[in-house]
Amino acid sequence: MSHFQNIPDAKHTVFVVDDEPMLLELAEAILRPMGCNVHTFRDPELALKEFPKVLPDLVLTDYAMGRMSGMDLIRECRRIHPTQKIILLSGTVDEQVFSDAPVKPNVFMSKPYQIHEFSEAISTLLAA
Repeated sequence: MSHFQNIPDAKHTVFVVDDEPMLLELAEAILRPMGCNVHTFRDPELALKEFPKVLPDLVLTDYAMGRMSGMDLIRECRRIHPTQKIILLSGTVDEQVFSDAPVKPNVFMSKPYQIHEFSEAISTLLAA
């Protein structure tokens, strides 16, 4: 389920895709104070359906999510919007998972991540 709560004067729209509700809440708790409109999705297929309607400034996605992996989601988002900024998060794989892939995330972070490193990666990508 997605939360579409817009913050007045929010600078950036961010999609967060993860099948773990607790991690969606954590990402939202970090992103909202940074001035982001946060759209959370437990289902990557639903996120992909909403993606072309919104074209968010940033997509944060988990790698392992059942039927559709984070790499599948990255490939589809970039097919629709080739310059989409994306952070791939994973507690199960490392950078090897995309080393030979034609489409790669802008940033890869292992879970559990340090909140300051997470915030810094987001700020850097959104400022670029």
